[in-house]
Amino acid sequence: MEISKFLLLSLSLVFILVVAESFEYQEKELESKEGLQAMYDRWRSHHKVERKSSDRFNVFSYNAHRVHKSNKLNKQYKLKLNRFADFTHDEFKSKYADSKIAHKLALQGARPCPQNNNNDISNIPESIDWREKNAVTPIKDQGQCGSCWAFAAVAAVEGINAIRTGQLVRLSEQQLIDCDSKGFNNGCEGGLMEPAFNFITEHGGLATEESYPYVEKREVCCSSKFGHHSVTLNGGERTDGTEEALLKAVAQQPVSIAIDTNSEDFMFYSEGVFNGQCGLTITHGMTIVGYGTSPDGVKYWIAKNSWGEWWGEKGYVRMQRELQAPQGLCAINTYALIPVKDPNTPNNEL
Repeated sequence: MEISKFLLLSLSLVFILVVAESFEYQEKELESKEGLQAMYDRWRSHHKVERKSSDRFNVFSYNAHRVHKSNKLNKQYKLKLNRFADFTHDEFKSKYADSKIAHKLALQGARPCPQNNNNDISNIPESIDWREKNAVTPIKDQGQCGSCWAFAAVAAVEGINAIRTGQLVRLSEQQLIDCDSKGFNNGCEGGLMEPAFNFITEHGGLATEESYPYVEKREVCCSSKFGHHSVTLNGGERTDGTEEALLKAVAQQPVSIAIDTNSEDFMFYSEGVFNGQCGLTITHGMTIVGYGTSPDGVKYWIAKNSWGEWWGEKGYVRMQRELQAPQGLCAINTYALIPVKDPNTPNNEL
């Protein structure tokens, strides 16, 4: 009897947690302004959103109809009304998904990272998930700072350090935002991952998050922390832009990538294998931490995002791979960076 009560209580807690982390609504609420207004108020309360105006309500209503219509179609992924639901797509891109990567690559010109052209994938595993191998730190949240480039770079460095040393250490995006500023990296105004790897290599490593915490804005560089409590690198490599090269790289370690986010569906992605329409102008950095195949036979990448656990699959997105387009879905193959760490290169004060 006591066991039954315990099981009932456990199931109830699970149900409460599931409801608490997802915003639910009834289809009939979409049929009237009053219903939508009630939805809007509940959504604001659910996500603790303070802003409120007729314009925000109009945007929310548009997005609510769009998400509902998409979820009624036979897509292999679902959307949800997350914290972005009262943003237009242009507002979303400017605040969260425009690190100006393609723009900065064009200005950079020559590619400073050596290319890795050995694309033999005959001996790689059918699937891999670096989260299961203790090489991925918990999901982080960049906030309204265009620092995805730093988060994408740091997650890859955290991964290779864990693989080389057996220690999973949370590292500092803030140090890159504050201090990596001489080239094309510009704090919350966007940047590139390959110069970040070079910066880490040339400045005594990357500080831990504990010693140099994130503040969601650019501040004065604390250069006294260079070389202290830091993870070191030996440079970085860039793939040749093919899916084979990316697959081989991810089989060995987490890899920084960039994608085009010109997709309203990506903004509201909730679950499943994403294969929505998008372009080829890369603007947003993430980190691929694995790959696999769904029960339906759809092959996918596992990408770690930096928008918090409330977005996507607890902060992650599965994106379809093995498409006909050589650039991959949303140009995911085109800008892939691999941090290099020699097993014999020691870290500093860790």
